[in-house]
Order: sequence, then structure tokens, then C-alpha cells
Amino acid sequence: MKAEVINPFLESACSVIEQVIQVSPSTGSLGIKEVAPVQDHIWIQIGMTGSFSGMVVFGLKETVALQIVSAMMGGFVLTEMDEMGQSAISELGNMISGNASTILSNQGYAVDITPPRVIKTEQSENVAPRKALCIPLLMDGIGELDIQVMIS
Repeated sequence: MKAEVINPFLESACSVIEQVIQVSPSTGSLGIKEVAPVQDHIWIQIGMTGSFSGMVVFGLKETVALQIVSAMMGGFVLTEMDEMGQSAISELGNMISGNASTILSNQGYAVDITPPRVIKTEQSENVAPRKALCIPLLMDGIGELDIQVMIS
């Protein structure tokens, strides 16, 4: 797995998060991680085809997702991840992945992305653990967003 594939997603995530929720994230340590369902988490899954085949998954605690969505909605506080919240967090993943695919295209890689799929903990029971290239984004006062790239 090429480590440089995660860089466009990292660059894009930092940029989008700064624009959308006015927080400058810092990065944790890059590593290979076994990705498996975790209690009280949400995953935004986006497929990739073209030069790279696989998926990128953005993982975060549901409480972090609610804070991000509230900031995206101008401070309107959500207390549960309802349909509107899922739509907003899905759009965040779409914005990050769309920008990352543009960066990859500028580097000479043709990558198409699928529409985002939001998966909550209770929907992830049949998801088998997989190895992924992972880097956490740390957002002061909000929490952590894990960027997990799985390509073949």
C-alpha cells in the first residue's frame, strides 16, 4: 500500500475542516491499523475506482460527528444523529473525497469516487475487520477524525 495515497485525503480534510468548521486540525501518527467496528462511532465510506481501487473511510465518534454537524449548520445544536445530521456528515466526507480526487488527478492519477455511505455502529455488525493506512486528525475542542485508506 502506497503511503502517498493518503496525503491528498489528509490535505483535503485539513482544508475542508478549516473552511467548514473553522478549526485547524493537527495530524497524529501515520500507521497501518486493523479497522473494525467500534461502539458509538460513525463511518463515512467512499469507494474509489480508476488508478486506485478500494475505499476511504472517515471514522469518528458519534459525539464528534454531532459537534461537526452543529458547526456546519451554523451552531444549530443536534442531540442525535438524525437524517439531517447523517446528510451533513455525509456531505463532509463527499467534500473531502472530491477535493482529494482533484489533487490525485493533478498528480496524474484518474480516480472516481462513489457517493458517501454513512454507517453507524449498529449497522456495522457484519463488517469484517480490514487493514488500512490510517492517520488521525485531531481537532481542538472537538475530537478526532480518522482517515482510513484501503486500496488494492
